[in-house]
Amino acid sequence: MGFRQGAVLASCSFFLGVLFICFFVDYRILHQPLTDDIIEDGFQFYATFFNAPPAIKALLHGFIGVGILGLVAKLHAWSDSAVLFDGSSLAAYVFAVAVYLSVTIPSLRTIVTPAEVDARADRIEAMRVLAAGNTIMMVVLGAILVLQGGQEYARRLELKELASAEKAEKEKLSAPVDTSAKDKKE
Repeated sequence: MGFRQGAVLASCSFFLGVLFICFFVDYRILHQPLTDDIIEDGFQFYATFFNAPPAIKALLHGFIGVGILGLVAKLHAWSDSAVLFDGSSLAAYVFAVAVYLSVTIPSLRTIVTPAEVDARADRIEAMRVLAAGNTIMMVVLGAILVLQGGQEYARRLELKELASAEKAEKEKLSAPVDTSAKDKKE
Protein backbone atom coordinates (compact mmCIF):
# COMPACT_ATOMS: atom_id res chain seq x y z
CA MET A 1 0.00 0.00 0.00
CA GLY A 2 1.41 3.33 -1.02
CA PHE A 3 0.95 6.84 0.24
CA ARG A 4 -1.84 7.62 -2.21
CA GLN A 5 -3.92 4.64 -1.19
CA GLY A 6 -3.19 5.40 2.45
CA ALA A 7 -4.50 8.94 1.97
CA VAL A 8 -7.73 7.61 0.46
CA LEU A 9 -8.22 4.98 3.15
CA ALA A 10 -7.40 7.41 5.97
CA SER A 11 -9.83 10.08 4.77
CA CYS A 12 -12.67 7.60 4.16
CA SER A 13 -12.10 5.90 7.51
CA PHE A 14 -11.93 9.24 9.32
CA PHE A 15 -15.25 10.37 7.89
CA LEU A 16 -16.84 7.01 8.53
CA GLY A 17 -15.80 7.42 12.16
CA VAL A 18 -17.35 10.89 12.35
CA LEU A 19 -20.53 9.68 10.68
CA PHE A 20 -20.66 6.64 12.96
CA ILE A 21 -20.70 8.99 15.94
CA CYS A 22 -23.54 10.90 14.30
CA PHE A 23 -25.33 7.61 13.63
CA PHE A 24 -26.07 7.20 17.35
CA VAL A 25 -28.37 10.21 17.04
CA ASP A 26 -29.40 9.58 13.42
CA TYR A 27 -30.65 6.06 14.11
CA ARG A 28 -33.04 7.28 16.76
CA ILE A 29 -34.27 10.06 14.48
CA LEU A 30 -34.81 7.82 11.48
CA HIS A 31 -35.98 4.53 12.98
CA GLN A 32 -37.76 5.29 16.23
CA PRO A 33 -40.91 7.26 16.94
CA LEU A 34 -39.90 10.86 17.52
CA THR A 35 -40.26 11.99 21.10
CA ASP A 36 -39.32 15.31 22.63
CA ASP A 37 -36.25 13.69 24.21
CA ILE A 38 -34.98 12.39 20.87
CA ILE A 39 -35.61 15.74 19.21
CA GLU A 40 -33.84 17.71 21.95
CA ASP A 41 -30.92 15.27 21.95
CA GLY A 42 -30.61 15.76 18.20
CA PHE A 43 -30.77 19.55 18.47
CA GLN A 44 -28.15 19.55 21.22
CA PHE A 45 -25.83 17.10 19.42
CA TYR A 46 -25.93 18.95 16.12
CA ALA A 47 -25.59 22.34 17.82
CA THR A 48 -22.40 21.08 19.47
CA PHE A 49 -21.23 19.66 16.15
CA PHE A 50 -22.00 22.92 14.29
CA ASN A 51 -20.43 25.18 16.91
CA ALA A 52 -17.15 23.25 17.00
CA PRO A 53 -13.95 25.34 17.02
CA PRO A 54 -12.63 26.45 13.62
CA ALA A 55 -9.65 24.09 13.96
CA ILE A 56 -12.01 21.10 14.00
CA LYS A 57 -13.82 22.35 10.91
CA ALA A 58 -10.47 22.96 9.19
CA LEU A 59 -9.41 19.41 10.01
CA LEU A 60 -12.64 17.99 8.55
CA HIS A 61 -12.34 20.03 5.37
CA GLY A 62 -8.63 19.27 5.08
CA PHE A 63 -9.37 15.57 5.16
CA ILE A 64 -11.87 16.07 2.34
CA GLY A 65 -9.04 17.55 0.29
CA VAL A 66 -6.66 14.72 1.23
CA GLY A 67 -9.16 12.15 -0.03
CA ILE A 68 -9.70 13.93 -3.34
CA LEU A 69 -5.98 14.48 -3.88
CA GLY A 70 -5.24 10.83 -3.08
CA LEU A 71 -7.83 9.58 -5.56
CA VAL A 72 -6.72 11.97 -8.31
CA ALA A 73 -3.09 10.94 -7.74
CA LYS A 74 -4.04 7.26 -7.96
CA LEU A 75 -6.08 7.90 -11.09
CA HIS A 76 -3.07 9.62 -12.66
CA ALA A 77 -1.48 6.19 -13.32
CA TRP A 78 -4.27 5.62 -15.89
CA SER A 79 -4.07 1.85 -15.90
CA ASP A 80 -7.12 -0.37 -16.26
CA SER A 81 -7.19 -0.83 -12.50
CA ALA A 82 -6.91 2.90 -11.87
CA VAL A 83 -9.69 3.75 -14.30
CA LEU A 84 -12.08 1.12 -12.98
CA PHE A 85 -11.46 1.20 -9.25
CA ASP A 86 -10.08 4.71 -8.65
CA GLY A 87 -12.37 6.35 -11.20
CA SER A 88 -15.40 4.79 -9.53
CA SER A 89 -14.05 5.72 -6.11
CA LEU A 90 -13.50 9.31 -7.21
CA ALA A 91 -17.05 9.55 -8.58
CA ALA A 92 -18.45 8.15 -5.32
CA TYR A 93 -16.27 10.48 -3.24
CA VAL A 94 -17.40 13.52 -5.23
CA PHE A 95 -21.00 12.36 -4.69
CA ALA A 96 -20.38 12.17 -0.92
CA VAL A 97 -18.87 15.67 -0.96
CA ALA A 98 -21.88 16.93 -2.93
CA VAL A 99 -24.23 15.43 -0.33
CA TYR A 100 -22.17 17.10 2.40
CA LEU A 101 -22.31 20.50 0.69
CA SER A 102 -25.94 20.36 -0.43
CA VAL A 103 -27.56 18.53 2.49
CA THR A 104 -25.41 18.56 5.61
CA ILE A 105 -24.36 22.19 5.75
CA PRO A 106 -27.80 23.72 4.96
CA SER A 107 -29.53 21.31 7.34
CA LEU A 108 -27.10 22.13 10.15
CA ARG A 109 -27.71 25.83 9.58
CA THR A 110 -31.46 25.30 9.69
CA ILE A 111 -31.19 23.27 12.91
CA VAL A 112 -28.77 25.52 14.80
CA THR A 113 -29.43 29.01 13.44
CA PRO A 114 -32.97 28.91 12.04
CA ALA A 115 -34.32 31.83 10.07
CA GLU A 116 -37.30 33.72 11.42
CA VAL A 117 -39.62 31.83 9.09
CA ASP A 118 -38.37 28.40 10.25
CA ALA A 119 -40.71 26.79 12.74
CA ARG A 120 -39.85 23.90 15.05
CA ALA A 121 -41.35 21.50 12.49
CA ASP A 122 -38.91 22.84 9.87
CA ARG A 123 -35.99 22.25 12.21
CA ILE A 124 -37.17 18.69 12.90
CA GLU A 125 -37.55 18.00 9.19
CA ALA A 126 -34.05 19.40 8.57
CA MET A 127 -32.73 17.03 11.23
CA ARG A 128 -34.41 14.07 9.52
CA VAL A 129 -32.97 15.09 6.15
CA LEU A 130 -29.55 15.48 7.77
CA ALA A 131 -29.78 12.00 9.30
CA ALA A 132 -30.72 10.51 5.92
CA GLY A 133 -27.87 12.36 4.21
CA ASN A 134 -25.41 11.08 6.82
CA THR A 135 -26.61 7.53 6.20
CA ILE A 136 -26.17 7.94 2.44
CA MET A 137 -22.64 9.23 2.95
CA MET A 138 -21.82 6.25 5.19
CA VAL A 139 -22.93 3.84 2.46
CA VAL A 140 -20.95 5.69 -0.22
CA LEU A 141 -17.77 5.86 1.87
CA GLY A 142 -18.13 2.18 2.70
CA ALA A 143 -18.41 1.45 -1.02
CA ILE A 144 -15.19 3.38 -1.61
CA LEU A 145 -13.41 1.23 0.97
CA VAL A 146 -14.75 -1.91 -0.74
CA LEU A 147 -13.55 -0.65 -4.13
CA GLN A 148 -10.10 0.09 -2.74
CA GLY A 149 -9.95 -3.35 -1.14
CA GLY A 150 -11.03 -4.92 -4.42
CA GLN A 151 -8.30 -3.05 -6.25
CA GLU A 152 -5.65 -4.31 -3.83
CA TYR A 153 -6.99 -7.88 -4.12
CA ALA A 154 -6.89 -7.69 -7.92
CA ARG A 155 -3.34 -6.32 -7.83
CA ARG A 156 -2.14 -9.12 -5.57
CA LEU A 157 -3.90 -11.75 -7.66
CA GLU A 158 -2.31 -10.35 -10.82
CA LEU A 159 1.17 -10.41 -9.22
CA LYS A 160 0.61 -14.02 -8.11
CA GLU A 161 -0.43 -15.06 -11.63
CA LEU A 162 2.56 -13.29 -13.18
CA ALA A 163 4.92 -14.98 -10.73
CA SER A 164 3.49 -18.43 -11.47
CA ALA A 165 3.69 -17.81 -15.23
CA GLU A 166 7.29 -16.63 -14.89
CA LYS A 167 8.15 -19.68 -12.81
CA ALA A 168 6.60 -21.99 -15.42
CA GLU A 169 8.54 -20.24 -18.16
CA LYS A 170 11.83 -20.65 -16.26
CA GLU A 171 11.13 -24.33 -15.65
CA LYS A 172 10.37 -24.80 -19.33
CA LEU A 173 13.63 -23.14 -20.39
CA SER A 174 15.78 -24.90 -17.83
CA ALA A 175 14.41 -28.40 -18.52
CA PRO A 176 16.98 -30.67 -20.24
CA VAL A 177 16.26 -31.19 -23.88
CA ASP A 178 16.01 -34.86 -24.87
CA THR A 179 18.42 -35.14 -27.83
CA SER A 180 18.38 -38.96 -28.01
CA ALA A 181 15.10 -38.92 -29.92
CA LYS A 182 16.64 -36.63 -32.55
CA ASP A 183 19.69 -38.86 -32.95
CA LYS A 184 17.54 -41.94 -33.49
CA LYS A 185 15.61 -40.30 -36.37
CA GLU A 186 18.75 -39.35 -38.23
